[in-house]
Amino acid sequence: MPKSAQPWVATLVRTIFDQPTAEQVRTQHAWVINALEAKYPAACEHLDAARDDLLAFAAFPRETWRQIWSNNPQERLNKEIRRRTDVVGIFPDRTAIIRLVGAVLAEQTDEWTEARRYMGLDILAKARLRLIVGDTPTPNPLPQTLTA
Repeated sequence: MPKSAQPWVATLVRTIFDQPTAEQVRTQHAWVINALEAKYPAACEHLDAARDDLLAFAAFPRETWRQIWSNNPQERLNKEIRRRTDVVGIFPDRTAIIRLVGAVLAEQTDEWTEARRYMGLDILAKARLRLIVGDTPTPNPLPQTLTA
């Protein structure tokens, strides 16, 4: 698409993420594809092919959407690794780099588990819950064994 149309198309695509429910997200995605179809069929093909990846966030609770969209923790971690490797400068061998990066990752894991949480435990627990629609079969009772 021409460079002049990119801001307009980007604004349309952002409307997908502004929807309050998962169903409205899917509906908006379809609407955006229909709106772009006549002028930019290649963009529509790309958006349609990426539908599952683009809308994967909607399968999670609404409270987690903003954290799913963001890669700030990953960027922060990469910046810290880069900072520490720049301080050392030259490493004697590959294992020295692996030890340093491993130490940074272990330190970050400790920080995430003990101090600061990007997503609270209550939100993570909600993300694990799955609603099963329909009747669930009753399990077969366990066979009783006789003891002699």
